Amino acid sequence: MIRLIRDNELDALLDLHQHLHAHDDPLPDSATVESTWKDIASDPRIRWFVDEQDGLLVASCHLVMVPNLTRGCRPYGVIENAVTRSEYRRRGLATSLLRHALSYAWESGCYKVMLMTGSKHEWVHCFYEKAGFKKDAKTAFLAKPA
Repeated sequence: MIRLIRDNELDALLDLHQHLHAHDDPLPDSATVESTWKDIASDPRIRWFVDEQDGLLVASCHLVMVPNLTRGCRPYGVIENAVTRSEYRRRGLATSLLRHALSYAWESGCYKVMLMTGSKHEWVHCFYEKAGFKKDAKTAFLAKPA
């Protein structure tokens, strides 16, 4: 069942995120995490979608809709943190989830949605293309702090 995440599901989301990166930065103190979650949950431009199976969050992604002064003042979207619990992969859940997020973006007036992956695996690229993304439509550049 694809739906918006509930405010009280932070712990379940953090558990799911363990399937996103083999090695991730440690979370800060719980007060900072909860404050960040409160900011996310209250922001009308952020939508966090989840797929729930048998009471368990098995996949998620979040869509940020950014206000814009071009393209008729239509926003653009960015999808981040697309993840599926390891044992639920290759069932089409993430494809359905991403298509749901795209539909939401189109209904909200976004003129485009961007998604980046750090993976060099061709099967990952094919997965994103199957979900509706084009890998050769733009060139992405990434900067990180020194």
